[in-house]
Amino acid sequence: MSADIPEPFVDVAPADTVAPVAETPARHPSLARWAVLIGAGVFATTMSQPAVLRLPFQNLLKADLHVSRATMASFFALSTLAWYFKPLAGIFTDSVPILGTRRKYYLILSALIAGALYFLVGVVPRTYIAVLLAMIAVNCMLVVGSTVVGGLVVEIGNRERATGRLNSSRYVVMNACTLIGGPLGGFLAARAFGLTTIAGALISMSVVPFALWLIKEPPLAKKDSQAWINAKTQLRTLIRSKTLWTAAGLLFLVYICPGFSTPLYYYQVDTLHLSQEFIGTVLILLSGAFGIAGAFIYGVMCRKLTLRTLLYISIIISTLTTLCYLFYTSGRAAAIIESQNGLIATVAELALMDLAARATPKGNEGLGFALMMSVRNGGQALSDIFGSWLIDRHIVTFFNLVWLNAGTTALILIVIPFLPHILTDRSDS
Repeated sequence: MSADIPEPFVDVAPADTVAPVAETPARHPSLARWAVLIGAGVFATTMSQPAVLRLPFQNLLKADLHVSRATMASFFALSTLAWYFKPLAGIFTDSVPILGTRRKYYLILSALIAGALYFLVGVVPRTYIAVLLAMIAVNCMLVVGSTVVGGLVVEIGNRERATGRLNSSRYVVMNACTLIGGPLGGFLAARAFGLTTIAGALISMSVVPFALWLIKEPPLAKKDSQAWINAKTQLRTLIRSKTLWTAAGLLFLVYICPGFSTPLYYYQVDTLHLSQEFIGTVLILLSGAFGIAGAFIYGVMCRKLTLRTLLYISIIISTLTTLCYLFYTSGRAAAIIESQNGLIATVAELALMDLAARATPKGNEGLGFALMMSVRNGGQALSDIFGSWLIDRHIVTFFNLVWLNAGTTALILIVIPFLPHILTDRSDS
């Protein structure tokens, strides 16, 4: 699931309007410059998440706190609770300025506060509740920064008819985070947990110099009652947007399939006896590397094929790739499967994010895309918890869960024909 001066706030379009294709005025900065800021923001808000620096947290919960699979899955779901309410951040960033701007200082202040809170995680008592509450606070700030970046992706992508390419660039950075996060997580997991919190703090604040350098947002916006009127107008627009809710429904169906992210970690450690270093340095590294390749591939495909075609291809190949986990029986097999999964999962995810960006009504970039990401994040969390619960209760085995995930993913093919043609029956510019 993503520079220079953002456009001033404009009145929102009618309820079901997709942003029209407009000629690019000469005064607009290039896509490459937008990509620098977006890339820096994606790196800071992705790399510092516990989902990326996952191994140190998993090691802390399993080895030190001795929690069950379901409890561990609940930790990652609850610690990222703010990501399920991302639309609230979208309301503020789209409608309520800080220090006269709607992008710059939201990004800077959220990064600085997230860094300070990460330092706090390093000093709280080593208990499940204390670490959980501290990480909830960290993620609240990361959500604000991510919402600003996502709003820019949608705003510029729709204006330049480049949603596929900008999302592809965003996922290059996200997979680069996975590429770095795997070995870094394996390294940190074998050391004192406080080192993880220091790394998270520094990473989350890394976007600040880029925001200061690249965002030259004129202080034209004023905080007054009109901001709240704009927010109410945005909410009405989103509620009435059929295209938005159709796309959101598809995203939810894709991500709610019973997942096996946490069960896979327990299977890797308890059954295959893979070390933390091997999981981080080899498996996650390969997944991230092939994920970058997948992002580049999608950047080419989105200009040649319609989005509807890409969605069909993505769901079919994702189903087949999931079934490969039935052969996950050794370290070598794990390396091959994680590599191909990184490639295919990125292509599939990009098709869904392309759909999310296109379905966001004009003038609602931050709020609309945040709503889509909340559907994605909430679906992923519930999926992992449900899959972990099924195994903890001995209802299914790990391999039964793989079959269940693949089967429910394949059912999404039934829904694709019902997507609006205005969203799916064209390629990128």
